[in-house]
Amino acid sequence: MSLLDRIGKRSASSDDDGPGDAGSTETSSAAGSAASAAGSARRSLPPIIQLDSVSRIYDTGRIQVPALQNVNLRVEDGEFMAIIGPSGSGKSTMMNILGCLDRPTSGRYILDGQPVDELDNDGLAYVRGHSIGFVFQSYNLLPRTTALENVAAPLLYQGVPRKERLARAQAALERLGLGERLNHEPSELSGGQQQRVGIARALVTDPALILADEPTGNLDSHSGTEVLKLFRDLHALGRTIVLITHDPEVAESADRVVHIRDGELTEGAAA
Repeated sequence: MSLLDRIGKRSASSDDDGPGDAGSTETSSAAGSAASAAGSARRSLPPIIQLDSVSRIYDTGRIQVPALQNVNLRVEDGEFMAIIGPSGSGKSTMMNILGCLDRPTSGRYILDGQPVDELDNDGLAYVRGHSIGFVFQSYNLLPRTTALENVAAPLLYQGVPRKERLARAQAALERLGLGERLNHEPSELSGGQQQRVGIARALVTDPALILADEPTGNLDSHSGTEVLKLFRDLHALGRTIVLITHDPEVAESADRVVHIRDGELTEGAAA
């Protein structure tokens, strides 16, 4: 059974907690064709991400440091986009803004139709928990906690009953090929397996956006390649992914590349 079969489509994830039907190359091709055919339709929908003249200025008390400068960006439903930049370019600030971990100093951010500037802190926390799935460089898994419980954790904060959240967590792990690792703790998993647990945790809430921050940064080349293939498979099934990286080879996995330098964005060539 291919990885694409196990992942399942976002639209069906709430109704089907089991693995997909058997298949391999044909299923992958069909999913890719479906994603391409849906491209035009997506463009008629509101974007998942819309940044209008967004700036972020840090005031140190003596000087003001502009981290983002008049950024405009649209990410459509189902896009796979990479934001690439060197250290100090503003990509961490961009990550914090997109992830609703920080607010712009000026400009407007609309996420999945919701103007973020209209939200209080509780509203931001709700959006982070329901609309965004985070994938981190350092995995951020709970130690001495099984893979199953790690993936189920975001559903706890949504008030999902324990039986349901464990069932959804198990389905997410099985889709990512970790059905035999449900009761393993992070210390018993390889780096690549830990990152797959992190991706399953990001998917379990069925978010509008997957936001991946240097997701291969702590992995060897083989595990990194596998994780990037997983993102491509997710994209083929219609997931919206924004990947933030400093590595041009990682950025090439995306269909669209945006460069950030000195807090400003420039569009790059499609991969």
